[in-house]
Amino acid sequence: MLSNPLKKKIQITTKDIATIGMMVAIIEVSKFALSFLPNVELTTFWIIMFTKYYGRKVGLIVPAFILVEGAIYGMNTWWIMYLYIWPLLVILSWIFRKTDDLLFWSIFSGIFGLCFGFLCSFVYFFIGFTSGGIQGGLATSFPWWISGIPWDMIHCSGNFILMLVLYTPIKAIMNKNPQIC
Repeated sequence: MLSNPLKKKIQITTKDIATIGMMVAIIEVSKFALSFLPNVELTTFWIIMFTKYYGRKVGLIVPAFILVEGAIYGMNTWWIMYLYIWPLLVILSWIFRKTDDLLFWSIFSGIFGLCFGFLCSFVYFFIGFTSGGIQGGLATSFPWWISGIPWDMIHCSGNFILMLVLYTPIKAIMNKNPQIC
């Protein structure tokens, strides 16, 4: 009988809990530090790097980050978006985690930023769908997404540049200090 690697039990240690807390703090501090720049963030960068180096335990970092975000900023439609957007990034990063190419991760990060608004529009599709069916969903989500494309382009550029600049030095630190991962 074949074993399912997804059912493999994750062992959580006290060190893991502390590390998860530090990783969430790194994401939050980075997010706050760049908050004066619209749609420029390090959250995507850190989630990709933590997925590459921390493995399946990153599945605990993202829910903690999402809960902290909700506690700080309140829970609204944007928070619902976070419930599926950041886990999607973890899944996609997990699929490509063995790839060790700066340009690949820069492009990947940029594309994720470009798609962010489209992914967010799903919530607005559902909101519109509840009152007007598919037509109402499209009438609600499509204009919302299209109007945000300039911001998605900034998000794309920011993600691309941040990954291009930070990937190699952070990778070197994480490779040099495997005990933190």
